[in-house]
Amino acid sequence: MPDSLFHALFWVLLAGLLAIRALSALQLRRAGERFLPDTQAVRQEGTAAFVARLLAFFLLIGVLVAFAINPPWMQHLDLPLAPALRWAGFALGLGSLVIAGWAQTLLGRQWSAQVALRADHQLIRRGPYARVRHPMYAALAGVSIALALLTANWLFVGFGLLVLTFLPVRILREEKMMLEGVPGYADYTRAVRYRLLPRIW
Repeated sequence: MPDSLFHALFWVLLAGLLAIRALSALQLRRAGERFLPDTQAVRQEGTAAFVARLLAFFLLIGVLVAFAINPPWMQHLDLPLAPALRWAGFALGLGSLVIAGWAQTLLGRQWSAQVALRADHQLIRRGPYARVRHPMYAALAGVSIALALLTANWLFVGFGLLVLTFLPVRILREEKMMLEGVPGYADYTRAVRYRLLPRIW
């Protein structure tokens, strides 16, 4: 199986992820909400967490540029993964994008890249939110694992591990905010017990 095919499939997944982010920006613009963070949002998330997320974003840009150019040092970081595993990664990525798009559509104007509540924030209980409390984060974890498998490269494995390490911290901080600011969220956590995957955490 030519490696160029898996490279092309990687860009397909990335394009899907960017399309979902564009959808979120469009929903916020139509609702008159901010897409970029303000001072209060940064304070709510925590300055250290915000800076770490910003640095991770620029790190990802660097990794993507390196992957596109594919210099010899990048090739030395390749993993000898079986094609079946890489195809499994692509399938996982597609499924994760479907869940992310579904959850984003339901969230609409209430989505935020920061740990922040919108005015008159409403609790979403339908769709994937009826099964897990954070389907968007589950999808992000799925895409991160998918990209690591699809590229079969240690840089993407490292980035995926970074995402998986960051997510529990982000989720717990967000749930604390929701418990304090959204009526009915405590009842929701009792009704929907799992955060990311049914029967797991």
